[in-house]
Amino acid sequence: MTTSASLIATDIDFERVGFQTGTLRLPWSHDRSAYGHIPIPVAVHHAGAGTGPTVLLTGGNHGDEYEGPVALMKLLQRLPSLTIRGRLIVIPGLNFPAFINGSRTSPIDRGNLNRLFPGARNGQPTEMIAHYVETELLPRADVVIDLHAGGASFDHLPTLLASPPDQGEQRGARRALYMDLVREFGAPNTMIMDLLGEDRTFAAAAERHGKLFLCGEFGGHAGCDAANLAIVEAGLQRVLHRLGMTPDGHTAPRAQRTRFLRVEGAHHYVYSPHAGVFEPMFALGDEVRAGQLAGRLFDPHRPWQPPQEIAFRGDGTVMCMRTFARVEPGDCIALLASQANID
Repeated sequence: MTTSASLIATDIDFERVGFQTGTLRLPWSHDRSAYGHIPIPVAVHHAGAGTGPTVLLTGGNHGDEYEGPVALMKLLQRLPSLTIRGRLIVIPGLNFPAFINGSRTSPIDRGNLNRLFPGARNGQPTEMIAHYVETELLPRADVVIDLHAGGASFDHLPTLLASPPDQGEQRGARRALYMDLVREFGAPNTMIMDLLGEDRTFAAAAERHGKLFLCGEFGGHAGCDAANLAIVEAGLQRVLHRLGMTPDGHTAPRAQRTRFLRVEGAHHYVYSPHAGVFEPMFALGDEVRAGQLAGRLFDPHRPWQPPQEIAFRGDGTVMCMRTFARVEPGDCIALLASQANID
């Protein structure tokens, strides 16, 4: 008896030519549904083998981030009428339980999908989604674009997160294509992220599989900002055109020049040392210096005590900042990045 790679099933035939819509059926047996499953919507548009690359487009990795899912749902309205080369796999709400709940993590198992790769075949539902992506979707894809925003707890400058392939004799053309895609997306900012050793992300999974991976943060406050949505939509159109998937006439206006930045370790993060109410002394997009006052932390249980002053530990641009004034020890308050030469 053979064991399938994933317990998630689908009515989609990824090899069939044409446009299909369907679901990924995530098994979920619980008190009110013994033999139930959670249907995760998915669409595939396939022009046929050998006609072009396979691109996987996902949103809703975190369920309270909306610019990506809205851009992908709008793309799905046009997709049946588009002539494409290659294959597009589109999943607007990847962690669907979290997406429907409007929360960063799943309401079922509290799973943060972007911290659970490579997942587990026999794990909790969110682990099973990660495992399906790792075993079924990433092996099929050439290029992956996973769209994020700051969610309820953060506001983020519109920024593409890039992980250029390493330089090397065999990787020059691959890196050149990757940097072309970055420039074609045309986000106002492109940032090389330092997650301080975190290797359970979608990006880390894509890197393990040798895929070209683009991610992005486009807004926050668990809202859908019109300007950031327009950046995402235009960026996707240009990237698909650059990959040769869409003919002339289906591309957005020429991209603006992106600003390259880099997160350079722990000193670019600002954390809360203890619980309290935080008063920021900076705004999103500010240029700040090490030692500059970031804000004051008040203790609501001792309101007569002077607040604790918190300083920035590095120089850089404030790329994202916490939206919730109430903080607990270890909460990230802000993230900085410095100008960088990525080429």
